[in-house]
Amino acid sequence: MRVTLDIPDELVTPLAGPGQDPARAALEAWGLEAYRQRRLSAYQLRILLGIESRYELDGFLKQHRVETYTVEELQRDLATIREFREQQKLDRPA
Repeated sequence: MRVTLDIPDELVTPLAGPGQDPARAALEAWGLEAYRQRRLSAYQLRILLGIESRYELDGFLKQHRVETYTVEELQRDLATIREFREQQKLDRPA
């Protein structure tokens, strides 16, 4: 599918950045936002942007400051650590 955007000339550089292809900048921004909202998987984002490997995608995401470690994952990890510490206390001889 082809999508066409009409952008005023004076806004192209601020939106795309100097030297960046405006069409590519729009595609990346659209893909990144869909990935952040979990509407696209990492694999789908790779396909959309033509990125060949997961390693390259990780670099792309890091460059765009997209974290893949969610708050929910952090909370689960913290709960696991707390459970482990409690178990360690119970397993110690008195």
